[in-house]
Amino acid sequence: MNDQAKQYQQLIAKCWADEAFKQRLLADPAGTLKAEGVVVPDGVKVNALENTAQVLNLVIPARPTDLADEDLSEVSAGALLIRPFVHQNFTIFM
Repeated sequence: MNDQAKQYQQLIAKCWADEAFKQRLLADPAGTLKAEGVVVPDGVKVNALENTAQVLNLVIPARPTDLADEDLSEVSAGALLIRPFVHQNFTIFM
């Protein structure tokens, strides 16, 4: 697992364990991330959302600038499946 993924998992665990921290992260994501040592580049806006049993937030990543059209068609066909995300009674593959 890379350092960024590990740091993300630690932030999520902290949100689950500390309601005040979670509320700070939701209210001021960039400031809270910076306070936790996460590099947030200048000019980048950070949104923090919480999934619930009734709400699932689907994030659509920005299209890579170096992705050729033929590569994009492979991605849309599911060739670059990364991992499943299970929410309640359904699974989304991201």
